[in-house]
Amino acid sequence: MPGSSKPSSRPAASAPAETNRAGERIAKYLARAGLCSRREAERWIAAGRVSVDGAVLDTPATLVHAGSEIAVDGRPVEPPGRQRVWRYHKPRGLICTNADPEGRPTVFDALPADLPRVVTVGRLDINSEGLLLLTNDGALAGALERGDWTRRYRVRAFGRVDEDRLAALADGIAVDGIAYGPIRARLDSVEGRNAWLTVSLTEGRNREIKRVFESLGLAVNRLIRTGYGPFLLGGLARGAVDEVKEKVLGEQLGRADRRR
Repeated sequence: MPGSSKPSSRPAASAPAETNRAGERIAKYLARAGLCSRREAERWIAAGRVSVDGAVLDTPATLVHAGSEIAVDGRPVEPPGRQRVWRYHKPRGLICTNADPEGRPTVFDALPADLPRVVTVGRLDINSEGLLLLTNDGALAGALERGDWTRRYRVRAFGRVDEDRLAALADGIAVDGIAYGPIRARLDSVEGRNAWLTVSLTEGRNREIKRVFESLGLAVNRLIRTGYGPFLLGGLARGAVDEVKEKVLGEQLGRADRRR
């Protein structure tokens, strides 16, 4: 179930198209329809794949309105529905992409067949597991990724933990010329040469925890995301999907709007 943690700020919900009387940019519309990200929509437009009212677009600055006939590759686009978010317990061995040129299994291969078209909120790499948020609204996914909601993890690492260096991560660290923001890490237990730690951060860059821990002489061999902002993994079974209740989602996104 969603938790009640209170990070410093939250991303805002996407405004419904009907509230924008001047119209809505086509890239945002396609993202809200759950087809892709805004950036990917811009690439589709550049490739001549998107049309509005029968005319192929050549600019993402095009505004669409209620009643506009929108198509991608000649197929009509269903209007965006209400924003929906699901918690998914991602197992190890799956990648967060729609298709992999190497033929590796993806999270979309594993999702229930009755789930509508969704996009992931951020990613977990193939060897990571735990909470992955899914949404039918690509614009909302982007807002959730850009916000500074706290990501929380359980981490198992091989090596000797220096607790002073661990505590210093709260001030940020530079690794191979890349500056990482504050990371809060706590040693929980030691099992032989492995240590279990609780880690929280807000940036969530690609492989951030693994790279930072490597700089401390620790090799991460298991990484489980347990929370993303107010949404928690809890007891959700591995591979299971659970929709966030509309009331709970509205409360969380409403708070985001009030904090801006």
